[in-house]
Amino acid sequence: MKILILGGGQVGGTLAETLAKEQNDITVVDTDERRLQALQERFDIGIVVGCGSHPDVLRSAGCEDAEMLIAVTNSDEVNMIACQIAYSLFRTPTKIARIRNTAYTVNDEIFCPEHIPVDVQIAPEDLVTNYIFKLLLHPGALQVLDFADGQVQLVAVRAFHDGPLVGHKLRSIRDHMPNIDTRVAAIFRRGLAIIPTGDTVIELDDEVFFIAAKEDIRAVMSELRKLDKPYKKIVIAGGGNIGRRLAQMIEGQYHVKLIEYNTLQAENLSEDLSKTIVLEGSATDEKLLREEQIQDTDVFCALTNDDEANIMSSMLAKRLGARKTITLISNPSYVDLVQGGDIDIALSPQLITIGKLLRYVRRGHFVNVHSLRRGAAEAIEVVAHGDANSSKVVGRKIGELNLPEGATVGALVREIDGQSQVMIAHDHIRIEPEDHVIIFLVNKRHIRDIEKRFQVSFSFF
Repeated sequence: MKILILGGGQVGGTLAETLAKEQNDITVVDTDERRLQALQERFDIGIVVGCGSHPDVLRSAGCEDAEMLIAVTNSDEVNMIACQIAYSLFRTPTKIARIRNTAYTVNDEIFCPEHIPVDVQIAPEDLVTNYIFKLLLHPGALQVLDFADGQVQLVAVRAFHDGPLVGHKLRSIRDHMPNIDTRVAAIFRRGLAIIPTGDTVIELDDEVFFIAAKEDIRAVMSELRKLDKPYKKIVIAGGGNIGRRLAQMIEGQYHVKLIEYNTLQAENLSEDLSKTIVLEGSATDEKLLREEQIQDTDVFCALTNDDEANIMSSMLAKRLGARKTITLISNPSYVDLVQGGDIDIALSPQLITIGKLLRYVRRGHFVNVHSLRRGAAEAIEVVAHGDANSSKVVGRKIGELNLPEGATVGALVREIDGQSQVMIAHDHIRIEPEDHVIIFLVNKRHIRDIEKRFQVSFSFF
């Protein structure tokens, strides 16, 4: 697929890396020539220096025959105008834009072919905020991913010594929970992926990905580790877009304190937030954290725009007694270095955002794509179309799919008499037309194989 990416920053650069590795024809446009050259030295991509909203720049970048334009510059206005130019002059089929300012998104009538032709809007700040919110709702989880409108969830937890299943084979999970159906999709042990079987033994510190209906998640978590008590007290470091939105989202459910260094920003936050206690100061100020009794905090969320400040404040908060730390880290190379010690969960906003974008790049009817393990793995939700004659999956049992190594079907969601039914995957279950199939893919290089299997042959039409 020929794809034009406007903006070579953190999101655009990571997206270019991901898509170029999948043999897409990628061109990146940015005003910073040095940034573009650095990208081109690392990946097989084209580059064009210039403003992405200028018609001549888009023409130079090959917008005339591009199948998709993804505008992720730091300017909402540049992104929107670029989509307008791509539509008006080049008839680009799919136009995706990052829109950060909520002033543009509150009115649904703005984005349509008659006004501003943006086919898909993405707001990284909203995606990250929702991601953190799910972690707060599931104490002890490392990741919580939604499928089928939240009816099914894929959850990652670290196996602790007090978990009933630790030291036992996976097949024993049915003995512990005879009335709950779940499936372990993958296990990561010391950084390496293990494809689980019934004889796989869960070890201490294993990172276990399991899939279950939403209402069964907490019960399954209790088998892998002692359940954490529900969170009550949350401290947020940083009152930017993400910190502000998270505080607005959770202040009705938790006791929230927000630390903001900038005086004017702190004053604005105190006016906008009704229940959150806003503190002016630095989250790396030990005296301030002690005064605010950080030792009683359930979760410390470091959400500033500065990786180093986030890391240092999280380490300080944890050593002063904070129960959990969630740290926003934009530099992907930092994530592996810090997660698992004083920092319990390190979040990469780029990877969270890229999952949203990939569903539109994939060939086939992909509903959800979640990029995992720094982009090496994926969890996907794809719809099975066609029939036994036109599809390689419809009409076949899960055990007969012959998926590539490292691919595991976790669950199906099927519409029966107008009601959605969650079906945890077992070899004997047969895939029917319009089933939503949830697959965990340990090695993303096999994604093309999955795409081909779920594409309908021309005979279907």
